[in-house]
Amino acid sequence: MSEELEGKHGVQSLEVGMSILKAMAIGKRSMMLKDIAAAADMPPSKAHRYLVSLIRSGLVEQDTLTSRYDLGPFALNLGLVALDRLDRIRLGLSAITELRDAVNETTALAVWSDNGPVVVRWERPRRAITVNVVTGTALGVLTSAIGRVFAAWLPERQTEGLIRKEIESGRAPAHISSMEEARTLLAEVKATGYAPISGGYIIRGVEAVAAPVFNFKNEISLVIVLVGVEGSMDMSESSPTIIELRKAARSLSERLGATFPE
Repeated sequence: MSEELEGKHGVQSLEVGMSILKAMAIGKRSMMLKDIAAAADMPPSKAHRYLVSLIRSGLVEQDTLTSRYDLGPFALNLGLVALDRLDRIRLGLSAITELRDAVNETTALAVWSDNGPVVVRWERPRRAITVNVVTGTALGVLTSAIGRVFAAWLPERQTEGLIRKEIESGRAPAHISSMEEARTLLAEVKATGYAPISGGYIIRGVEAVAAPVFNFKNEISLVIVLVGVEGSMDMSESSPTIIELRKAARSLSERLGATFPE
């Protein structure tokens, strides 16, 4: 067979093996041979031959007590590598664009840096009066909705220094004068699942609400924020705007491999 023909037709045995792996992945649990064969639409004897090779490669493992098959360590490692290589920023840009279209408010995407949270992209709504967001500038931790969300979910060792600087320099909100008060505020944010700021935001006449985005390790990776003219957004937990924000953050988290309890 020529190289050209080989390239067009591929390797059939590899495709068969992949169909078995797909069946096991869809099953979401360890499976008996007969169940794998049925899901892959092939005789059990044929499925068994492929499973033997997949076990040797580390893609599948078998429990000697139950005889059930499950994805092996190499398959799990491949999955983690694939998740880690996902372009989270590219996916985040799509998420804030879709959210902007859904709620017609300014949306933005932020990451964490050594100097605090930084907005990397924002999307303008279709409104006569809008709020512009400056990209590339580190925001306050306690004075911004984005900062509060990051600080609520990041380990305190990553945020304590910046928070103490804000408190000691007088740049923290008026009702925050100690680390204990800051911890109380951040615990409330974490319990609520998002951070709204209206009346007393870092920029007068502006309000914002932010929600966390998690990665496959269930660690905070990004923050999505809505920004508007003060009084223009319904900031209540049951408002359609807040619901859409949280839905967008959760959807992006799941795309990045995060898992949530039922």
